[in-house]
Amino acid sequence: MSGETILQLVGYFSTLLILVSFLMTSVVKLRLVNLVGSAIFVVFAFLTKSYPTAIMNVGLCIINIYFLIRLLRAKRLTLMLPIDLDSAYLREFLKLYREDIRTYFPAFDADAPGVDAAYFVYYDMDPVGLTMGNRLADGALDIRLDYTIPKYRDASVGRFLYPHLLGEEGFTALEFRNASEKHEKYLQKVGFRKEGDCWRLTKG
Repeated sequence: MSGETILQLVGYFSTLLILVSFLMTSVVKLRLVNLVGSAIFVVFAFLTKSYPTAIMNVGLCIINIYFLIRLLRAKRLTLMLPIDLDSAYLREFLKLYREDIRTYFPAFDADAPGVDAAYFVYYDMDPVGLTMGNRLADGALDIRLDYTIPKYRDASVGRFLYPHLLGEEGFTALEFRNASEKHEKYLQKVGFRKEGDCWRLTKG
């Protein structure tokens, strides 16, 4: 295989990566794959002396890096606010994401949540997550739903959410019961510990 053929394959591969990135539902994965594709395209463009293409892809790399840094520093752009349980917006949100919620929280009934506390998580003032649960007598929050929309699922929203609930909202602990296997892996990753029939996180 000649060097020219290999070079052309590199160009096709980088183009494919950029195209595939736009099919991804996760904004973090989209940015990462697009960054890799653009970086490879920069090399390809310089080797083929296509300087305008190289400049454009350098620009894409800078844009992707900028937004990835923003996502990794999500705490600065994230806000949590309580929402009334009879809110029409809350009902529509649950309806829109019902099937995806069921995948991660099969025991949660979107039509009859049976909770007394609900909080929306906003990223850049866009609603990206919803937490619902019941206040327990010992001051803990028994979380029935901790949902992040697919687009922001890799943005570590939980790393902001849990300290906020244990801090500003004043809960003594966070507890999860009946979480799916997928969600249990996430809980363990962010610091929850298995205690009896529940996963538990306390301040500090």
